[in-house]
Amino acid sequence: MALLKETDFGTPAKQGAPVTLTIDGVDVTVPEGTSIMRAATQIDRPIPKLCATDSLDPWGSCRMCLVEVEGVKGTPASCTTPVRAGMVVTTQNDRLAKIRKGVMELYISDHPLDCLTCAANGDCELQDMAGAVGLREVRYGMDGANHFEAESRKPVDTSNPYFQFDPAKCIVCSRCVRACEEVQGTFALTIDGRGFASMVSAGTQIDDFFSSECVSCGACVQACPTATLMEASVVAKGVPTRSVETTCAYCGVGCSFKAELQGDQVVRMVPQKSGGANEGHSCVKGRFAWGYATHKDRVTTPMVRDAITDPWRAVSWDEAIGFAADRFKKIQAEHGKGAIGGITSSRCTNEEVYVVQKMIRAAFGNNNVDTCARVCHSPTGYGLKTTFGTSAGTQNFKSVEKADVILLIGANPTDGHPVFASRMKKRLREGAQIIVLDPRRIDLVKSPHIKAAHHVQLRPGTNVAVMNALAHTIVTEGLVDEKFVAERCEDADFDRWRAFVAEERNSPETLAERIGVEPETLRAAARLFATAGNGAIYYGLGVTEHSQGSTMVMAMANLAMATGNIGREGVGVNPLRGQNNVQGSCDMGSFPHEFPGYRHVSDAATRDLFEKAWGRPLLAEPGLRIPNMLAAAIDGTYRGIFVQGEDIAQSDPNTVHVTAALEAMDCVVVQDLFLNETAGYAHVFLPGTSFLEKDGTFTNAERRINRVRPVMKEATGLSEWEAVSRLAAAMGYDGMTYASAAEIMDEIAALTPTFAGVSHARLDSGASLQWPVNAAAPDGTPTMHKDGFVRGKGRFMVTEYVATDERTNRHFPLILTTGRILSQYNVGAQTRRTENGRWHAEDVLEVHPHDAEERGIGEGDMVSIGSRIGATVLRATITDRVPQGVVYTTFHHPVSGANVITTEFSDWATNCPEYKVTAVQVTKSNQPSDWQEHFRDVHERQFVVAAE
Repeated sequence: MALLKETDFGTPAKQGAPVTLTIDGVDVTVPEGTSIMRAATQIDRPIPKLCATDSLDPWGSCRMCLVEVEGVKGTPASCTTPVRAGMVVTTQNDRLAKIRKGVMELYISDHPLDCLTCAANGDCELQDMAGAVGLREVRYGMDGANHFEAESRKPVDTSNPYFQFDPAKCIVCSRCVRACEEVQGTFALTIDGRGFASMVSAGTQIDDFFSSECVSCGACVQACPTATLMEASVVAKGVPTRSVETTCAYCGVGCSFKAELQGDQVVRMVPQKSGGANEGHSCVKGRFAWGYATHKDRVTTPMVRDAITDPWRAVSWDEAIGFAADRFKKIQAEHGKGAIGGITSSRCTNEEVYVVQKMIRAAFGNNNVDTCARVCHSPTGYGLKTTFGTSAGTQNFKSVEKADVILLIGANPTDGHPVFASRMKKRLREGAQIIVLDPRRIDLVKSPHIKAAHHVQLRPGTNVAVMNALAHTIVTEGLVDEKFVAERCEDADFDRWRAFVAEERNSPETLAERIGVEPETLRAAARLFATAGNGAIYYGLGVTEHSQGSTMVMAMANLAMATGNIGREGVGVNPLRGQNNVQGSCDMGSFPHEFPGYRHVSDAATRDLFEKAWGRPLLAEPGLRIPNMLAAAIDGTYRGIFVQGEDIAQSDPNTVHVTAALEAMDCVVVQDLFLNETAGYAHVFLPGTSFLEKDGTFTNAERRINRVRPVMKEATGLSEWEAVSRLAAAMGYDGMTYASAAEIMDEIAALTPTFAGVSHARLDSGASLQWPVNAAAPDGTPTMHKDGFVRGKGRFMVTEYVATDERTNRHFPLILTTGRILSQYNVGAQTRRTENGRWHAEDVLEVHPHDAEERGIGEGDMVSIGSRIGATVLRATITDRVPQGVVYTTFHHPVSGANVITTEFSDWATNCPEYKVTAVQVTKSNQPSDWQEHFRDVHERQFVVAAE
């Protein structure tokens, strides 16, 4: 389509009683509190403006938007003047035109007149407004003191790889400063100086943008009305000419974007104001880190090899698919139907995931399908389904704007889910309070204009003990919402739970020493949450990646039900999911025990439905989980695997065990963009498509089903779902002859009750749908469990605290925990191939000053970190963000080998690995670990591509 321009109403929308006024002789009715500017824009009477934009509160500094109001002296600013009933407004007459033209002359008199060579030519509000007011001359001339002549012009700041700052073109409208404060919440920018010397500054005068507190979210660039802040890609390529609406392929927030292009070349990604998840905001990854899609490392041709030590050789699609099918069929002939299986991707579309699990069940003839949620949010599925009846979060992201107290557990949204974090921070600045449960001092404990009411800095592995202590306080101090529990929950289960948590062994005083937190802190946190008008729980992998991950999810559900914080806006139990479609991959039937829609394979009616649709008998027994697949491979009974868009050789625990299992298989097929670490052990490589080439849908963490539209043609010549369908056909199954991704979604909707009302056509018409979308909820379900739980009544579960088997001792006295960083994503395959690497070139180990001093470790020293499983070497950074006895690292760079250290311990219900608790020792080192030497050797031997 042509370049899509979203209307800028000048000031934010308001909610209130209807008010009718007259603007330029036209009656208009708007909510109370709406500005004159917004009301005028709604009736196509736009008022000139420079400092106003509808993502920011009105400012009233540019004086361009003056109007006349009957009965009011002077010319008030339309952006800061709210409407009132019966008001009569004039927006255009000779007097106003003269004032606006005079104001514009002042702006232009100190602005370089290089429009024809400016990067923003044709996309500049200053240029547009000069035209709108009819400016034809500048009576003041261009002489005298200014900011654009060579002797006074400050240099352009190009330190940030994604945008530049040209102070000569700044009109000091403060939109960038306000965007950094109001939208992003970082407060990195300010107006330095006074009067004529006023200018935008990124931190102190010695800071450039790159070295400042700026997080490169792009909000300032988006807000800037001139070429002062401009994308480097636009400077290099020029202004885009067309747009395609799509969805970000990074975290589970699922931001909506306009890909803006020249021809088929992406010029920039612009966050969409109409996006339900992001409402016009973005982060450094989604806004700028899309260049990986055309990176030189991208593999776009199928490849095969007989052995993993052979060089890869490029082949046709037919040969690659035939090669894989022959090997899979040979394995099944020799070792049985169950000797192969596959893993679906949380980075692929719902449609692509659906066809993989269908291929495994119908073409492979078994249920050996699993997904990356196994190693992240599988406990969420188990815990929420057990207590509430469905495996998903309860709210939409906007709900946080109604929260009074936020209980944030095991999540770091400012790094992992930054756009949602900005929403959360805004609510906190408005007066809501936050309780942070985390061993590490994350930014939300204390950052500009935010301070946590309580930081419960628990020992890793004691999550369930903390929840039991909070529940004990709520029950024994009479803080239970008895009415909600009586009406909405199972009586016998609640009585059993109440008696359990009331026992003295669950009191804060009894558990404090084990948790490492003062009992009064635990009690105060419990009281604050229980007495909040609206208490909302948000959590991340610091909850699920434990041996009691499922227990912890149920404990949080218990707490929400006990306090009545379910079923309305501002409350709920909300998982912050890590990947763009991890919710969708679970919805689509990627677990070995469930068909699409979370229906168990043993249910005869469900199985009959799928057998009739797919034309194949289906097994009633669950298949193998990822850990079972790997163990069986080492045992010799599992011999082939299809891996769609996942890198288990880097992301899964105990790397040596994973790679040994892959080496033991006869056929490993990898479908991905790059030769990832798993591809080093593969026999077939099927090139995948980037999000810019995909056609389908992603489902984000709030259950919102977003369209993903192709911005460019597949570089591979074949979509991923087509490649999978052709592999299924080569295996002898002809039930996957789709004409389009839309047809796949139609099949999903026909077989999955929660998606019954979903189609590409409906999504393309502008609908924003959160499942369930069905006859009972034809327009979707933003808030779950309003009038009752999916399972009927809520079920309280007894959550006995059981300490992990992973313990510190004299050999391994420290606890390692892991997480993410803002600039990188998951295993880094995408972000490492962008300029984001400038912020995070390597994974480092955070060490507390006391622990470092004991070991003679200084800032920047190379250190060996070893567990009973393995060892690696990282660079140390000394910080009190981590408590004494705890070390922390990220896992974005494969050479770091973070998962060489992690153990085989996992959640008791789902096998989700216990990434967050590993007993380790840290010592100074002057050489790479043995594993890192082996890693380099593997890359030299097993990643070779033969010359064509």
